[in-house]
Amino acid sequence: MNFYILTLFPEMVMHGLNTSIIGRASAAGLLHLEAVDIRAYSANKHHKVDDYPYGGGAGMLMQAQPVYDAWQSVVSKIGKKPRCVYVTPQGRTFRQEDAKAFAEESDLILLCGHYEGIDERALEEIATDYISIGDYVLTGGELPAMVLVDAISRMVPGVLTNQESGSAESFEGSLLEYPQYSRPEEWHGKKVPDVLLSGHHKNIAAWRREQSLQRTFERRPDLLEKAELSEYEKQWLEEKKMAGHEKQ
Repeated sequence: MNFYILTLFPEMVMHGLNTSIIGRASAAGLLHLEAVDIRAYSANKHHKVDDYPYGGGAGMLMQAQPVYDAWQSVVSKIGKKPRCVYVTPQGRTFRQEDAKAFAEESDLILLCGHYEGIDERALEEIATDYISIGDYVLTGGELPAMVLVDAISRMVPGVLTNQESGSAESFEGSLLEYPQYSRPEEWHGKKVPDVLLSGHHKNIAAWRREQSLQRTFERRPDLLEKAELSEYEKQWLEEKKMAGHEKQ
């Protein structure tokens, strides 16, 4: 999969992505990561890419021309117009389903804004998706773009050394992941649950499912609205809700 990140800070992006799992996958040729410097496409001799917004207001705005030309350089290189994701607080919240969908693309452009944003006319020309990583404001789109690359890359075949890791994690099936334990069997007086030491795979699976339900109910009950639950689990959930109302 090919990622093209349009940014004012290419070094920041590449330093962050060329490490750990993503860096290893890139070195192995499973991913292509390319930071496109928007400043390189400025028509200004000083490589200026921002100006004051019409109508007044605080801050500066990224101009349409260098953003568009940086995008066009990728389009010309690959011979098509791929999806272009503008990372912005105005977008819909990024979810695991989005990571899976974007991972189906062979090429993906991520557009990083800065200052007070980007001239709307450029966005109308190139942006196909508007994505936010949360309801807060950052100084630029580089960190959100790196978050997207990380989450999407995990869905690309071969990136994870154990493919099960990509399909049995938090948010799969709209449930949070169950608790995990490693050696030693006892630490600070706390023991690993006996069922995990039993070697009984069916019982372990049942325990993990129950723990996932419990954890999701306690921490992210909103996810349960989309979860695929058995009739027994639905009844269990109703009993939990009723018990909670009684305590109130």
